[in-house]
Amino acid sequence: MKKMWVLMLVTVLLLSACSSGGGGNTASEGEKTANEITIWAWDKAFNVAAMEAAKEAYQKGNPDLKINIVEYAQDAIIQKLNTGLNSGTSSGLPNIVLIEDYRSQSFLSAYPDAFKDMSSTIKASDFAEYKLGPTAFDGKQYGVPFDSGVTGLYYRTDLLEQAGYKAADLQDITWDDYIKIGKDVKAKTGKDLITLDPNDLGLIRMMIQSAGSWYSKEDGKTPDLAGNAALKEAFVTYKELMDANVVKLNSDWSQFVAAFNNGDVATIPTGNWITPSVRQEASQSGKWAVAPLPKMAGQSNSVHASNLGGSSWYVMNNVAGADQAADFMGKTFGSDKQLYQDLLNNIGAIGTYKPAAEGEAFDKADEFFGGQKVFADFAKWTQEIPSVNYGINTYAIEDILVVEMQNFLNGKAIDDVLADAQKQAETQLH
Repeated sequence: MKKMWVLMLVTVLLLSACSSGGGGNTASEGEKTANEITIWAWDKAFNVAAMEAAKEAYQKGNPDLKINIVEYAQDAIIQKLNTGLNSGTSSGLPNIVLIEDYRSQSFLSAYPDAFKDMSSTIKASDFAEYKLGPTAFDGKQYGVPFDSGVTGLYYRTDLLEQAGYKAADLQDITWDDYIKIGKDVKAKTGKDLITLDPNDLGLIRMMIQSAGSWYSKEDGKTPDLAGNAALKEAFVTYKELMDANVVKLNSDWSQFVAAFNNGDVATIPTGNWITPSVRQEASQSGKWAVAPLPKMAGQSNSVHASNLGGSSWYVMNNVAGADQAADFMGKTFGSDKQLYQDLLNNIGAIGTYKPAAEGEAFDKADEFFGGQKVFADFAKWTQEIPSVNYGINTYAIEDILVVEMQNFLNGKAIDDVLADAQKQAETQLH
């Protein structure tokens, strides 16, 4: 009799747990309570930290909403999204997900009904123009633009001074000028100019976007490699950089960071998200500054501003709580100027929300960078970044270009390199 009573009690407890959504379950497990949303993001110190700040701000006026922020690696998020969306069910998907801008068009074009139209929730024109192409599709604004991947030329002022260069000498330079500076720095200090990973063409991406060009045509699908003047010049410049013997090669992120933390290289042309990694070597405080990115000499429309990386937030359309999630995004990243000031002060995250691109946080002189107002400079350059359509094949095309770049460095003619890359892209991506 006692066993029977225990069995009945266990059965009742199981049934009550199922009917209430399991209590501790979250959306990542497929079930959640009515007043609960789940968010997926990568990078605890940056994206997750930014979302934690948004959660805190929103819950001041909405204390009853439970907000779960789940950290996954970016690759894991891509895999989980594709698996979930291909299954045809929203079970297990989050309410809000972070997607890199280079990848967003492939998701929006493949699963347009999976993401909530945010056109009436946020004012798209309030965001940097170059972020709107990747986050919109078919005339609708799906993404809430987040961080700026605005680039700059980080440089060691002490090493360049030893080679005879001052800040004014870096204000309006081409990549050809940059290579000449590198040769002088190497001759005078023995230090390399830059560190590069041969399997990462981020430098190429920065160069061509500065000229308003990309790997694909304006439709975002047709490969644009053979006959692409900006890409050809970028490849030639990359080879000249290698041939100048001023490049320290690296094979991963830790080697990349170590190269400048250890003082082995004099410059880092990259996205502003590198700032926390530069700062981590406290002994170099006061020895760094940031200049505008060099421009392409042969492209008349090239400017001293470009982008590398950057991501945006998307609300999933068919997951319970979509309206609540949209409200959360609209009232935080979509309109909260103070939130963006806090993100800059506490995390060093530069948003692309134009009404927040000024204020006390941007106006601070940064002693690590010799008293330069680096955030104000980055905010200014963000507005100058040319808008391009990253399309749906950025990384697939880059896989082809990485191999062809090695062929080019080994002596293959540039026109043959790009013609062969074009043929491969057309064959593989149809």
